[in-house]
Amino acid sequence: MAGISVLPESVAQYVAAHSSAPGEVQAALISKTYGSPAVGPFAGMQIGPDQGAFMSVFTAASQPRFVVEIGTFTGYSALTVALALRPGARMLCCDISTEWTDIAQHYWQQAGVDDKIELVIGPALETLAARNDDPPIDLAFIDADKTGYLDYYEMLLPKLSDRGVILVDNTLWSGRTVAPPSKNDDNDTIALRRFNDHVVADPRTEVAMLAVGDGVTMIRRL
Repeated sequence: MAGISVLPESVAQYVAAHSSAPGEVQAALISKTYGSPAVGPFAGMQIGPDQGAFMSVFTAASQPRFVVEIGTFTGYSALTVALALRPGARMLCCDISTEWTDIAQHYWQQAGVDDKIELVIGPALETLAARNDDPPIDLAFIDADKTGYLDYYEMLLPKLSDRGVILVDNTLWSGRTVAPPSKNDDNDTIALRRFNDHVVADPRTEVAMLAVGDGVTMIRRL
């Protein structure tokens, strides 16, 4: 199964079996990601189908008009969200890799959602800082370099609409954020713990951490 889950394997398989399965193009993109030499050992960065189902249902229910994604990889999460967008809604995807996003664009086109998605290659903070004419953000998804999470959060929060929500991936980090701090912790684990502690203590927001995939945190501005 694509993606990483913090659940026991038997539970993760049960969850996947009782969540809506990916469509044909989504399944093809999963296979391409895991079978591509260009992606190789990084394929696990792709969200799993159960998380994709969650994001699809949430998008369809919340009906965002403008979506921002930071960290697009091969495009599965963007594809899943774009397929659930209402007519006229649009999505901005920020990434630094043309190699991986070339794969994404092929499958967006195949699914007929490429006209909903604007891909900008470059540092996300620079991209967002320069875009003063965009509408307020109704839905944002952060799934990029973990040491940048706090900066992405602080950039996105004031740009949210009144009903805007930020989804943040990997906040359980295969259980490493839950484990007691250690001198052997890597920078990503340290950064994710710091991020988790920061957002739950932020008086500006309401936060819910979900055991979906590798941990998904939902944040809304009060």
